[in-house]
Amino acid sequence: MNNSCHLLYSYRRCPYAMRARMALFAASIQCDVYEIDFKNKPANMLLASPKGTVPVLVMQDGAVIDESLDIMLWALAQNDPQNWLAHKAEVAQLIQQNDGAFKAALDRYKYPNRFPDEDCSNARQDGGAFLQELEERLARHENIFGKAVTMADIAIFPFVRQFANVDRAWFDALKLPYLQKWLATHLESDLFLAVMKKQKGNPSPLIL
Repeated sequence: MNNSCHLLYSYRRCPYAMRARMALFAASIQCDVYEIDFKNKPANMLLASPKGTVPVLVMQDGAVIDESLDIMLWALAQNDPQNWLAHKAEVAQLIQQNDGAFKAALDRYKYPNRFPDEDCSNARQDGGAFLQELEERLARHENIFGKAVTMADIAIFPFVRQFANVDRAWFDALKLPYLQKWLATHLESDLFLAVMKKQKGNPSPLIL
């Protein structure tokens, strides 16, 4: 670990960790990123955050932030060159929908075996209602709250990505052209590609 950097415990494909890494990258905050193995979680991570989920940001002074949105907000409070914090109240409300009802539907759609006491047959339909809401917003402008990217786009699109990838043929056949274009644009962005690179060594630097 580079002692001049913060340390981020992460998992490359976790949507919560993705959005935290993107915010840190966009804010030009250098971190060493430790890619965890969920079957063998690092003792130091569990000491910093006993709940054992990622992301966990351990700062140089020992302070710990272990919620992805809190990491995003902290990073952007240090440096927000693209004004991602615009429309803050509306953004927070929509992210709450994503992290609440949509995430619940996503989990039941992707992992129905984790909910043996529930009927998960309508989970895809339930998640689709949120996708439709995003489609209606994106029909009016390039991103969720306008032409420019905000925290909402970065916080939400990793979960839409995960939902789409459960059955990509089904998702691609939906009549949601604006949402599909938005998702493709963010997946192909320099920002997303940068934070998704597989790095050699552990921890590896997240450097701009």
